[in-house]
Amino acid sequence: MLNFDIQSHRPLREIVYEELRSLILTGKIKPGTRMMEIELAEDMGVSRTPIREAIRKLEKEGLVVIEPRKGAYASEVSLKDMEDILEVRANLEGLAAYLAAERMTAEQKKELLSVSEKFHQAVLDSDVAEMIRNDSIFHHLIVESSRNNHLIHMVEQMQELVLRFRYIYYKDFKRAEEMIPEHQRIYEEITNGNGANARFEAFNHIDKLKDMIMKDDSFK
Repeated sequence: MLNFDIQSHRPLREIVYEELRSLILTGKIKPGTRMMEIELAEDMGVSRTPIREAIRKLEKEGLVVIEPRKGAYASEVSLKDMEDILEVRANLEGLAAYLAAERMTAEQKKELLSVSEKFHQAVLDSDVAEMIRNDSIFHHLIVESSRNNHLIHMVEQMQELVLRFRYIYYKDFKRAEEMIPEHQRIYEEITNGNGANARFEAFNHIDKLKDMIMKDDSFK
């Protein structure tokens, strides 16, 4: 049930929409799950009206599919979607790493190292939520350090889809372990101011993920 005391100044429809959106993006509502208005309303302690409004808004964002006479479903994440997004992401974040090697401040480098170490610890602890959180922060710091507003905006537009993918592909724990040295190499090349190598390592890091997904039959 939603906590209305904290956010009582906000319209109910917005709170319900953001809650459902978060549940889909984080995989708590899995792709293909039917979005039953009555059940969702009961679970969240609201009427069906804000649920219905939220579902229609989520449909416009592509997170929900409404089928006539069948109902609403959390949209599937296709292999092609994942491949396309990761292809673009590899190139954009490669460029961000290249620029970050020239522009990242000493304070940002310290923060990047700290986040990388936290990711490592999360892997040792088998804490998927912390892995995802610190992986997201690691990449965000690099993009932010590019100081290129257009590049930052383009990457931000992909972040929600990327978040949804992370909750899907983190089922492969071996991949999480491989990411530890990859993050370390990216960090080292940025810290050393080697833009070309930083770009290669950042691109290769995401390209390996794309290859893993393409070879995994469970994604097909």
